[in-house]
Amino acid sequence: MAQTEKKGGLLRKSSASKKPLKEKVVLMYDEIFTTEDPSKSNPRFWEELFLMKVNLEYLEGKLEALDGEELMKIKDNINCLFQHCIQALGEEHPIRVVNALQTLCALIRGVHQKNKSTSGFDIINMLVGFDKAELCMKNLMESLDSLLCAEGSESLKSLCLKLLLCLVTVTDNISQNTILEYVMINSIFEAILQILSSPLSRREHGYDAVVLLALLVNYRKYESVNPYIVKLSIVDDEATLNGMGLVIAQALSEYNRQYKDKEEEHQSGFFSALTNMVGSMFIADADEKISVQTNEAILLALYEAVHLNRNFITVLAQSHPEMGLMTTPTSPIPTTPVTPLGTTPPSSDVISSAELPLDADVQTSNLLITFLKYSSIVMQDTKDEHRLHSGKLCLIILTCIAEDQYANAFLHDDNMNFRVNLHRMPMRHRKKAADKNLPCRPLVCAVLDLMVEFIVTHMMKEFPMDLYIRCIQIVHKLLCYQKKCRVRLHYTWRELWSALINLLKFLMSNETVLLAKHNIFTLALMVVNLFNMFITYGDTFLPTPSSYDELYYEIIRMHQNFDNLYSMVLRISTNAGQWKEPASKVTHALVNIRFAVACFSCCTGMLAQQCGSWDSTVAVEECWLLRIQLLLVFHLTLQSLEEEV
Repeated sequence: MAQTEKKGGLLRKSSASKKPLKEKVVLMYDEIFTTEDPSKSNPRFWEELFLMKVNLEYLEGKLEALDGEELMKIKDNINCLFQHCIQALGEEHPIRVVNALQTLCALIRGVHQKNKSTSGFDIINMLVGFDKAELCMKNLMESLDSLLCAEGSESLKSLCLKLLLCLVTVTDNISQNTILEYVMINSIFEAILQILSSPLSRREHGYDAVVLLALLVNYRKYESVNPYIVKLSIVDDEATLNGMGLVIAQALSEYNRQYKDKEEEHQSGFFSALTNMVGSMFIADADEKISVQTNEAILLALYEAVHLNRNFITVLAQSHPEMGLMTTPTSPIPTTPVTPLGTTPPSSDVISSAELPLDADVQTSNLLITFLKYSSIVMQDTKDEHRLHSGKLCLIILTCIAEDQYANAFLHDDNMNFRVNLHRMPMRHRKKAADKNLPCRPLVCAVLDLMVEFIVTHMMKEFPMDLYIRCIQIVHKLLCYQKKCRVRLHYTWRELWSALINLLKFLMSNETVLLAKHNIFTLALMVVNLFNMFITYGDTFLPTPSSYDELYYEIIRMHQNFDNLYSMVLRISTNAGQWKEPASKVTHALVNIRFAVACFSCCTGMLAQQCGSWDSTVAVEECWLLRIQLLLVFHLTLQSLEEEV
């Protein structure tokens, strides 16, 4: 049998002597697409229909071939089909239920595709009819809820979730999908939680359940009261929250694994050999080709969980063996009628914490580490608009984490040290760090490393201003916690200081180009305020006195950049223009840094007169001691001024 014949519902082609032979289900579909009621000629029509194997392609193609007027003529038959599908969901025979679920998927997709330009109420009328919509949708949601909660076939549960995902994702803007009002009224929230709390159900349906919940939470979330938002925000069941975290961690781990496999394959291929021969000429072009489809649906689920539910923060720190190193048996998944949002579920199964084997050779990880690795990959390439939005969502999630008191507690906990292997963008002027040399540190160090990496690697023509602002905000929130709780973090702060100064240098070098698109003074002010925070309150969170010395050394060594910034903002603030006010704010914020540089210059001049010569080793040591003492006095003066203000 030819594939083209099967798609058209033909069992054989027509010839001169014989008529074309069609599948019986196709003939029954043809009867539905007439203006007459098909049950008039055959009272058992609907009973027989759901015993036939569904031909999804033919049914959807038939709907697509009709224009608006033709579709309206058969509205009664479509309403009747929809209602009988709902009735079939209550049948004991599983074949009828499966066929009804698949038919509903095809019907919903087909009608929505045909009526994209019309309003949502027309869709409801076309599918079920205004007069029967409330009762029919109530029966549909109750049947789906019963199937999801029952101890029945896993394939049926999978098809129920696919139908719900189909119902949610048929419109580009979920808030314009008016039929979801009935999903809000007849909630399936408890059924979703039951799936996530059960290890068996979670392995089979966890991904679809998490994505479905994330989508339902976003339905008109800023316009009206969404019951899914309210219910998600108060969930405190540990098994359910851990189940959701495991599903998200597994999906992100799968992405990280795919990227790592492609990276290793790429490095061992032709471009790697060519690079070894001719140098690093082609390294940038080669690595640009490493691309794995991102998973915004699971990112959205993580954001909603972190943003809405304070109890979910504890899940971020739940330790488990590295999922990328685990191998688990896979079970077959039934054919899916739709894949939501263009994303693909992870190929490996989600495993519960109780099922994780203890192996000394397997590195300990958690959801936050997996997410940081994912973010380090996604944020490498922001030239593509799709990845730009993914990177923005990653930074928004990190902002939510950095704002949470409990999250900061375990981020800065010295007893929770991990080795986090972040992906670094290939650059000609630096070598790739060896994974084995990574130290075990508190997780906040990995977050700061990720922020520094982003700052250093995205100074380009298409400047991602929004991402830079969010990045600096995250660093600021972490420093505020360290200052408040007097946490002395052993971190290589010089890398952060150097990255921030280079960012200011980039803003000044590209002033004309950037000002045409962005308010660069907002970002410059945030960077300068970070330095002010280090200068004024660094004694509360910098680990050692030598760290303070390094701070002033870095500021004075790069003082020319601050002088140039002051000259630029002074020039713009003294002229009447669009940027006068934001530039003047930067001018005032630079007082501390300019005072530090001026004090050092004055100190150096006095010491040069006192010592007479800088060649003497003893004189040099005395000069440095005196300089540090003067800087300490300067710092104490700043603190007293701050307290008076």
